[in-house]
Amino acid sequence: MVNQIVIVTGAGNGIGKSIAIAYAAEGAKVAVVDKDRTAGEKTVQTIYQQGGDARFFQIDVRSPQEIINCVEEVQTLFGHINILINNAGVSAFHNVYDLTVAEWDDVINTNLRGAFVFSREVAKVMRHNKIGGSIINIASTRAFMSEPNSEAYAASKGGISALTHALALSLSEDGIRVNAISPGWIETGDYDALRSVDHRQHPANRVGKPDDVARACIFLTDPRNDFITGENIIIDGGMTRKMIYEH
Repeated sequence: MVNQIVIVTGAGNGIGKSIAIAYAAEGAKVAVVDKDRTAGEKTVQTIYQQGGDARFFQIDVRSPQEIINCVEEVQTLFGHINILINNAGVSAFHNVYDLTVAEWDDVINTNLRGAFVFSREVAKVMRHNKIGGSIINIASTRAFMSEPNSEAYAASKGGISALTHALALSLSEDGIRVNAISPGWIETGDYDALRSVDHRQHPANRVGKPDDVARACIFLTDPRNDFITGENIIIDGGMTRKMIYEH
């Protein structure tokens, strides 16, 4: 990953922050994208403290024009783009009877449309530079299973899963691979505060950590793994393989 140019959206906190730091640790130059300037700049600061290289770009992925401008700025600064991680997203749940069209659109435009526009614009750069590249879309196990009142979020993540395999075919002739990762329970808060039952319910015997997703991103975007495209890798400690009945 040395000198690879990587864009990570939603990199100010949680999974996105972990992904950005992981790529920087591998020698990549990271474009940290987030609408929260304070959080994004903290990620950049952490990367620099660890000897890495990063720049912060403040945008709202709900705005197609801001995405277009951001990709142009990254290309101008670094010359090319090798990897895009579409991680930015919101997960606000609302009662289905009260869910408004505006609330629905906010989730879809952030999670799904933002990922599409970013992928389209970055693919133009990869295609023009004839260097190929790799795109990872962060979906969710809620694309396959649900909790009540998660309609907008589930639809957005299911859309990301479908978008991934469509893009993998559309962009294949330009040497661009597209994969998705569907995390389950990834604890981004106080891991030590989790209960033993939280861990035990997972077949892997623990709740996930952001680093679990970050390592998968690095694996999937490694050029040596170029036979993997159009896939959706579930990282959930085995929970979606578990039948849950009360005995």
